[in-house]
Amino acid sequence: MTAKAAGSSALGFQPVAKGGSSSARMKLSMLLSLLSVLAFLGIWTFVTEMHIVKPVFLPSPLSVLKEAASLVQSGELWVSILASSKRVFSGFFLAAALAVPLGVLIGVWWPAKAIVDPFISLLRPLPSITWIPLSILWLGIGEAQKIAIVFMGSWVYILLYTVESTKRVDPILIRAARNLGAGDLTVMKDVVLPGALPGIIAGLKVTLAISWSCVITAEMVAAQNGLGALIWTAKDWGNMPLVLVGMVCISLTVLVADWIMLRLERLLLPWERNRRA
Repeated sequence: MTAKAAGSSALGFQPVAKGGSSSARMKLSMLLSLLSVLAFLGIWTFVTEMHIVKPVFLPSPLSVLKEAASLVQSGELWVSILASSKRVFSGFFLAAALAVPLGVLIGVWWPAKAIVDPFISLLRPLPSITWIPLSILWLGIGEAQKIAIVFMGSWVYILLYTVESTKRVDPILIRAARNLGAGDLTVMKDVVLPGALPGIIAGLKVTLAISWSCVITAEMVAAQNGLGALIWTAKDWGNMPLVLVGMVCISLTVLVADWIMLRLERLLLPWERNRRA
């Protein structure tokens, strides 16, 4: 055994096993995750119930749960989640519809990169919040303005992920396909897109979380409903349990969206399944 292998064994790092060992590891991982969450909730409950931290700064888990139950019973929580989700996915899909084809084009055709690069360099540093004054001036404070904020905060990142993923496709595979007589469309369909798709989907998953940040920012500035408006109104009324309910709902909604993206990824990339830990 080499020194490197001995060090890895001493630290408990082992190669990924197949079959039953992999299943046991998954169960252990789930158990550790559950225990970590329970420990966090226990510490949170202890410091709030013992008044180590005042409720004005951190409400107890029980008060947050009661506030959530009240919102669920009234139906207000579902209305807020639905309103924010509609804005996020509308802006996100519009951004993806523009950025993915453009990113692939930039990745394979240098004149497109030369044309678009100056605009990417100008727009990439701008956070979505900087677009709020102009978007209100152009679109008012309706749904179109919220969707526009999500779009402006998302499309550049999707574009950059797509460009990089396309450029990383092995050029040897492209040359091999051309040597076998494949034309441009065949190379694009059978080599470039399958090779770039894992990176593109990873970029979409990351950008979806960014889209949620964008919509929450937009709703805090000018909105009558949505999770951002819920959090901002709760802050104005000093209702910290409601603030935390809104924050938890954002996290849970993003987790559900991530799960859907994972299912989609497994459907579109069957050849990648065995590589996932």
